[in-house]
Amino acid sequence: MKHYYFVFCKDDLLLERCEDGTYTVPCQEEPPTELKPWTAVLNIPQLNGIDVKAYRIDTPDLKYEMCPLRQSYYKLPEALYLKAGKCAELLYWDSNTRFCGVCGGPMKFHTDISKRCENCGKEVWPQLATAIIVLIHRGPDEVLLAKGRNFKRDFYGLIAGFVETGETLEEAVIREVKEETGLSIKNIRYFGSQPWPYPSGLMVGFNADYDSGELHVQREELKKAGWFQRDHLPNIPEKLSIARQLIDYWLNN
Repeated sequence: MKHYYFVFCKDDLLLERCEDGTYTVPCQEEPPTELKPWTAVLNIPQLNGIDVKAYRIDTPDLKYEMCPLRQSYYKLPEALYLKAGKCAELLYWDSNTRFCGVCGGPMKFHTDISKRCENCGKEVWPQLATAIIVLIHRGPDEVLLAKGRNFKRDFYGLIAGFVETGETLEEAVIREVKEETGLSIKNIRYFGSQPWPYPSGLMVGFNADYDSGELHVQREELKKAGWFQRDHLPNIPEKLSIARQLIDYWLNN
């Protein structure tokens, strides 16, 4: 029986190049690389009726091309990229839940997406870090863009932040905007959501309208922020992100 094999070396995903120049992941009966006695092979929910397995290797396999997970978005079909993200998240979760947080006992898989402590029976599931991201509009042709201090590339993105315990998504949007820019917003509108497996996130996107206030950048989080018009945009996020989806939707509508 064939399986999809999602094989990772650090942050890189093993890709197989097809004869027509496109890329896929190995789909075969046996693992594409040698398995060590200590290799943990995870069973992942099926893709298109085909079983999925994921594991890590210590060194790249020169027979294949290794590609950072983020960049695989531009090489793989969307379904394979999304499944690769899920595999990466579960491998990360597996490596960080080896022992029980209650009694310290060893954790073993109970189902494909849960573990149970062999000592006390505590059961755990993968946890997501939920974050909001918002495109703020001032009139029909102007939006707020910001350059974060943690951005690795030179581009302007959107206001974003993690949801805190005890608050709704909309409350998180209002709070993050106020904290990072000093602005008040209104008319918060849900746009969409996106898995963000870097390492285990869920991005929830919104549009909102400027209400009041002067722009004051929170220097701990942002380098710069400003209002930009359609025909004078700076460098913006790459296409894989929901930030870019929000901006593109505004530009096209």
